[in-house]
Formats: sequence, structure tokens, C-alpha cells
Amino acid sequence: MPDMNSQTDLPAYSSTITREALRVSQVTFRWDQSQGPIAFPEITLNNGEHLFLRGPSGSGKSTLLSLLGGLILPDTGKLTLLGEDLASLTSGQRDRFRADHMGVIFQQFNLVPYLTTLDNVMLPCRLSRKRRARALPTPEKEAESLLTALGIPPSHWHRRVTGLSVGQQQRVAAARALTGGPELILADEPTSALDSDNRDRFIELLLGLAAEKHSSVVFVSHDQSLAARFDHQLALEVTQ
Repeated sequence: MPDMNSQTDLPAYSSTITREALRVSQVTFRWDQSQGPIAFPEITLNNGEHLFLRGPSGSGKSTLLSLLGGLILPDTGKLTLLGEDLASLTSGQRDRFRADHMGVIFQQFNLVPYLTTLDNVMLPCRLSRKRRARALPTPEKEAESLLTALGIPPSHWHRRVTGLSVGQQQRVAAARALTGGPELILADEPTSALDSDNRDRFIELLLGLAAEKHSSVVFVSHDQSLAARFDHQLALEVTQ
């Protein structure tokens, strides 16, 4: 669990500070010195806007999400989220910033195997006071509402997530990212294990909640049929 003490706390964020959810400027990143750097295009996304991101394997889609999430830092350029320059923050501050302001849906789900479905969804509220305060009427009630909306029945809420199907685990991961109304949602192929009905239900819930909370969404997918639902589209290309 990230340190909750004051040395990693950040000034309270307010949407009145900036209209920009994120800005990517002249950013490059290199995973391996034997390979050339990945160069990313200029990106500006305002609060409440949504970006659909596509591209072939190796084009840097997941790398860009890792940069936006503060999991890695760019080699060159500047990356600003909600008015914060991520490179100016310590590792602990980036963890706190991510916990307070971002919902992340990982490609591998990253659910906690020994927790129940409901406890996994409520986890962001245990890690962040800000997320807990925004989960209404209570974190548990919000989690139940999200699970219901995503088609996870009450009989599954108190099971360990390891007992769920892959598609159900993906929906639990989505509910966890949405809880507590994060200002920015990063989604890495969040519908890849869903059938068409659950995919459409998820997209409607994601964008509906984002509109309600005025959250921004960066959504990576190979499913081009979803692109029209987003404000902006960006295609990355392999540059090496």
C-alpha cells in the first residue's frame, strides 16, 4: 500500500486549475539501449474529453499508458497530467497522484487474488482518501452499483476473483478503475475478453460515468468499431 503520510501528499487538485486533462509534448522513451526510442506525437486532451488510441504491436500504445500513469518517466519531452509535471514528482508522489486521480484498467487485470470481488472493486477507496470521499453514497454501495451495471451478479460479489471467468475478471477490473470518480481513466484493451453485449454495456457505462464525473478517458483498443464513440482518435505507428 502506498505511504499515506504527508511527505507524499500533493496539493489538492481542482478542475478549475486547468482545462487540460493531459498534455504530451516532444516525449520519447527507450526501453532498451540497443533499440531506437519511441517518439510520441503531440497530444492535448481537455477535461471530460475521450481519446481512442490504436496502432499495431510495437507502436507504443501500452508504453504511452505507462508514461501517463507515471509508472515510467520519459527520456525527453514533457508530460503533464491535470496540471502536474510528472517528472517533477518523486516516485512516492507519483504513486499518490495515481491513487488519487487515476483509474487504470490493465491488460492483465492486476486483481488481488486473495480478495473478494467486492473488496477488489473497493480497493482504490482504501488506498486514497480522495477516492473514498467521492464514492457515493458509500464505497460499498458504489461498488455494488458498478458490479450490477457490468452484469456481475450478487452471488459473485463475495467470491475470490480467482473463481470468476476471464471476462468477469475483466469487468471487475473495470469497476475497480471507475470507483471513486477518478479524473482520468486509462484503459488498456479493456474489452478484449468481452462478448459484444458486455462490450457495449461496458462502453456505455464507462463513457456515461465519465460524462457524469467530467472524467477524461484514454482508451487503447484494436476494435475499430468502438472509435466513433470517442471525441478524438489517434493512430500510433511503429517508428523503428
